Amino acid sequence: MNSNEVTRRKFLRTAMSAGAVLMADGTLGSIARAGETGRAPHSSLLLLTGPRRFAPVKVARNRIIRTVVGLRPYREEGFVVEAERMGNKLLVHNYGHGGAGVTLSWGTSSLAVDIARDHVQTTRVARRSPRRFAVLGCGVMGLSTARLLQRRLGGSVTIYARDLPPHTTSNIAGALWYPTSVYDQQMVSTKFMDQFRAACYLSNRAFQELVGTEYGVRWTDTYESISREDSPNRELPGGAQLYPQTEIFREPEHYFGFPYAQQFSTMMIEPHTYLRALLRDFYVAGGKIVIKDFKKREEIARLKEPIVFNCTGLGARELFGDQKLGPVRGQLEVLLPQPEVDYCYLSGRQYMFPRRDGIILGGTFDHDNWSLEPNAEQTTRIIEAHAEIMK
Repeated sequence: MNSNEVTRRKFLRTAMSAGAVLMADGTLGSIARAGETGRAPHSSLLLLTGPRRFAPVKVARNRIIRTVVGLRPYREEGFVVEAERMGNKLLVHNYGHGGAGVTLSWGTSSLAVDIARDHVQTTRVARRSPRRFAVLGCGVMGLSTARLLQRRLGGSVTIYARDLPPHTTSNIAGALWYPTSVYDQQMVSTKFMDQFRAACYLSNRAFQELVGTEYGVRWTDTYESISREDSPNRELPGGAQLYPQTEIFREPEHYFGFPYAQQFSTMMIEPHTYLRALLRDFYVAGGKIVIKDFKKREEIARLKEPIVFNCTGLGARELFGDQKLGPVRGQLEVLLPQPEVDYCYLSGRQYMFPRRDGIILGGTFDHDNWSLEPNAEQTTRIIEAHAEIMK
């Protein structure tokens, strides 16, 4: 047996006994993953056959190069993209994206900038020169909003932020383009779902234009398991049209009891490369950054800019009193990079994303947990779960 590949027989034994997934042999590709929708992920297993070969992930504790923890800004009712008056200012909110901040960034930022554009066109602001905009926050949402303002409305754009890349929550995102963990299906409105679908389409299209090494965006094969009989008829998050080369296999005799298997293509974003490029573009276009940590709305009211965008993520809970917004803690283990690993998989809460800065292993989804300290027990569970997949 080639030591650089995982045998099909060994993989199948592991998958069947552990209820988890992934890997392949010389001519057969075998992978597993469980998708997640709404509030939290669900678990299942997939087995996929085909000519593709899968290099095994070398899962071992001594290959961990860092453990990172981030707090996702989650709302059961979904993200907020809307405007309100604050004295003589227009305040445009763009926050609460759960586990899909990077994924939705261009989409919800586009919707937010559209609100400002309509305001500019229908008020005296249109005759002011130059136009001035303030953006609160310098994560992926703040940078995306700022860049769209520069491109669409011009004028002066200033970002006010406590932290800059690489010290933002966006920098430690897994960043696979896959809009999940955004909302609770039982809590969302029709209006929100219209916004969600529009944001998914706009963001997906925008990321396609950035594919390449400059922005650290690339297409990648992703593998999903489907265990319920009705699951193959469900739409992938955001719409099936956003996932090219999707295939569903219905051959239970080949999948050892799992009747359906799904493969699709989506985009992988390298956060450090991507955010650095956005920050560069913002500066090149004349943008300014002011380091400031706002504590009260009154401080925002004193800004000179007449239109302000709130892209503070979880910070909006205290700054703007949104008690429906809360943290969902996520912990990732990052292993030494493996350039030969060129696919993603997800299985229940376990997922693997190969990036140039390391192999990303997840994950956790802990509601109302504010701790940013790595949890040693979670590290063990993540490593052991992925090690089982790779046996």
